[in-house]
Amino acid sequence: MSQAWIQHTFSRKRFRTRNQATALAILGVAILLILGSLYLSQVASFAITNRQIEELIKQRDELKRQNERLIGEIASFRTVPRLFARSEAIGFRPATNADIDYILIDGYNPNRDRLPVASINGTEAELAAPVYDETFGSWLEQQLALLRDQFQSFGA
Repeated sequence: MSQAWIQHTFSRKRFRTRNQATALAILGVAILLILGSLYLSQVASFAITNRQIEELIKQRDELKRQNERLIGEIASFRTVPRLFARSEAIGFRPATNADIDYILIDGYNPNRDRLPVASINGTEAELAAPVYDETFGSWLEQQLALLRDQFQSFGA
């Protein structure tokens, strides 16, 4: 009787449908686990990248602050009183009239007359100005005349 009970329990007909359903369920769970692990790895890499970007932004902001501080410090070094003090510290002094030497150049006249630009009379300006015709017809006539001249120069 014990063998009949074991055979009845593990009979192939009853076990086959349950076996297929169980295999499908295990396969579904495995696929869900794989997809879940891929999703979690993507989310983790995204979070790491965001943290790195935030650190780089903080570093950039700190560098900008340092740069502005250095620009201000350089500007303070370029003030006129500080430049005068530094030049005196390295041995320079303000020039006096006794320190200035004048050089004479033959033929140079600093008090020369300045010549104004000659103006053109109204009639001369009208003659000097070219006639400007802005119509399409005149431009086309000019282009055709140039083309005609080119063809005549070929034959000559």
